[in-house]
Amino acid sequence: MKTINKYLATTLFLMTATLFTGIRAEAQTSGPLFNEIAHVDSLQFGAFNARNLDQLMNYFDNSLELYQDNTGVRNFDQTKQAFGGLFKMSYVLTRKLIPGTMEVYPIKDYGAIETGQHTFSHTENGQLQSFTYKFMQIWQKKDGVWRVTHEITYGH
Repeated sequence: MKTINKYLATTLFLMTATLFTGIRAEAQTSGPLFNEIAHVDSLQFGAFNARNLDQLMNYFDNSLELYQDNTGVRNFDQTKQAFGGLFKMSYVLTRKLIPGTMEVYPIKDYGAIETGQHTFSHTENGQLQSFTYKFMQIWQKKDGVWRVTHEITYGH
């Protein structure tokens, strides 16, 4: 009887371990998906840093929902208007991804989740102002094109 109980306990343990091992997706910090997202992230914020509103908005889906802790929720049109306002400021705001903070998680049959930290900087009254925030972007790949459908930015 003890042998059967040991066998059942071992089998149950192995089945449970196997089940839960396959469920947790590991963050990617390298590899093809990571490289794709790192590339579109750099293009997206290259357009931001160049103040190219139309090019920047090409990286957002028309269904965009952007959640920001200090300004609330915005849709695509509201986000475009907010970026347009930033680009009209007398100073140039630039974004830089903090090296080593970006992680990418696959979303089956949809795209990817990108998380990380970035710094926004500008010079005001002769002094450099820099602020670091956390973000999460949900990228959808449709017809070979990556676009952000949801974004959360926080820590402002």
